[in-house]
Amino acid sequence: MSTVTKINSLPDAIKLHNLNYTFQGSSLPVLSIPAWQVARNERVFLQGESGSGKSTLLGLLAGLQLPTLGEVEILGARMSALGAGKRDRFRAKHLGVVFQQFNLIPYLSALENVLLSAQFGTSDRRGARQRAIELLESVNLPSSLHDRKAAALSIGQQQRVAIVRALINEPSLLLVDEPTSALDHNNRDAFLALLFDMLADMDCAMVFVSHDPTIGRLFDTHVRLAELNQVGGQG
Repeated sequence: MSTVTKINSLPDAIKLHNLNYTFQGSSLPVLSIPAWQVARNERVFLQGESGSGKSTLLGLLAGLQLPTLGEVEILGARMSALGAGKRDRFRAKHLGVVFQQFNLIPYLSALENVLLSAQFGTSDRRGARQRAIELLESVNLPSSLHDRKAAALSIGQQQRVAIVRALINEPSLLLVDEPTSALDHNNRDAFLALLFDMLADMDCAMVFVSHDPTIGRLFDTHVRLAELNQVGGQG
């Protein structure tokens, strides 16, 4: 059965089974999660304090790391069964990630940052460019800013580019790593409103990680990592 067939036939965006992760050189696990599932289209708020292992968990969900023991299934695909190259391609086609610091390439323009992500997920470059322009305009980033280098954009403008970059390949799972931690209340709410607006018409599950419990009320599900994880640790 092909990966595409698996993705279309299985309902869960995320399925963890006896997940255990231990840093190399350590004897103590940072994560031990017996089971966790996230359904298709479910929007999950994952609350975790600094050092709780939440960034490590996101790395496992994104296929950037592999579990020491147990299984991580994303959209029906077992991450440990995929080689590094296949995990990279899988991530590009099926996952979107919004990083805490946005991780835009500073010397590339807003449009170039989005297109760089698009080229890993689609062979239709002309279609990707048009979609990137439409998405940037839909998040109120005018065409006059599309060619401006990322380093010259405001924080709010960088946020919009980061959202578009994560969604350009129409992912089935969006992973968001605490991008509101340095924002004031108004900018935080504006970012969240924009993110939910963008996802409204998309067939996409989301895991949003933050230490701020007040955000949890906006999501379908509010999960505390301390309740999933049977050990403490650093992440």
